[in-house]
Amino acid sequence: MADFGGWEMPIEYAGVLAEHAAVRERVGLFDVSHMGKVDVRGAGALAHLNALLTNDLGRIVDGQAQYSLMCDVDGGVIDDLIVYRWSDSDFMIIPNASNASDVVRQLRSNIPSAVEVVDNHDQRGIIAVQGPRSSDLLTRLNLPVDHEYMTVVASRYRDYDVAVCRSGYTGERGFEIVAPVEVIPELWDDLLKYGEDLGVLPAGLGARDTLRTEMGYPLHGHELSRDISPVQARLGWAVGWDKPDFVGREALSVERSVGPRRVLRAVKAVDRAIPRAHMSVQAVDGRDIGQVTSGTFSPTLKVGIGLALLDPTISAGDRVFIDVRGRLGEFEVVATPFVPAHTR
Repeated sequence: MADFGGWEMPIEYAGVLAEHAAVRERVGLFDVSHMGKVDVRGAGALAHLNALLTNDLGRIVDGQAQYSLMCDVDGGVIDDLIVYRWSDSDFMIIPNASNASDVVRQLRSNIPSAVEVVDNHDQRGIIAVQGPRSSDLLTRLNLPVDHEYMTVVASRYRDYDVAVCRSGYTGERGFEIVAPVEVIPELWDDLLKYGEDLGVLPAGLGARDTLRTEMGYPLHGHELSRDISPVQARLGWAVGWDKPDFVGREALSVERSVGPRRVLRAVKAVDRAIPRAHMSVQAVDGRDIGQVTSGTFSPTLKVGIGLALLDPTISAGDRVFIDVRGRLGEFEVVATPFVPAHTR
């Protein structure tokens, strides 16, 4: 167990490698109840959110979900989050744990009188069920499984209202079940019980990190921050550039026009080196060209992989060197994901 975003969280249960394999090959459970849970409701909710978040909620319809970012006026990222649209006047937002209070504060700033922001951080929990057998497991609990990736369906479990989201952060087919905290322990136990013959394993933050890194998914505080913009993180696809206005639009548009001073790239070890966050990266000619933001040993590829903010002249196919505890390890700049995604 360890502190994570102000919550005591499991690093591992059976071991990171076993948990990682369970998610890639069978099914794994993550208790991610530390994540924020916020409802935004009322006439004008859509317009209010569109003025605060980078992505355009007009791109999705009722029942769909969207990855978005909340920026400050300078283009720095307050948080990256998922928005679930029930209707144009009813949204559920899942921010990161450590940023949840900042997100709520921003959502309540300059809020129209008809819009209500309800912070359910302590009232709801979330269990992520991830892996190729996840649908089999949820079916045994009579929960819906046939909706498409990045959609949400309202359902019932043990007489409680729950939201079953076709989303996750592992790169595998999976679901995130948002439920009242009163029923989270029973849901967790039932998933373990009915998934035993499917090879289910509970998984902790260690496996969550190796799985998301293999996908190249960003983690706030590493690949995104108040000092790392969506343009630098190559998340321009999550920005509604055609929207007339949103917080940070002017700064991001300028950065996009002139070009960012650094760009997020993926690196894969050529030798046995394993990169870690904050390690320095050098070009072939010895120039200092950036820093690792996330790094790990890939249980799937059996090599070191990582994400790094690098000089914009560096691109896929280039070779770079990372200072791994005093030894220069050789890496290739590659495209993400490192391994194929199976989310759909």
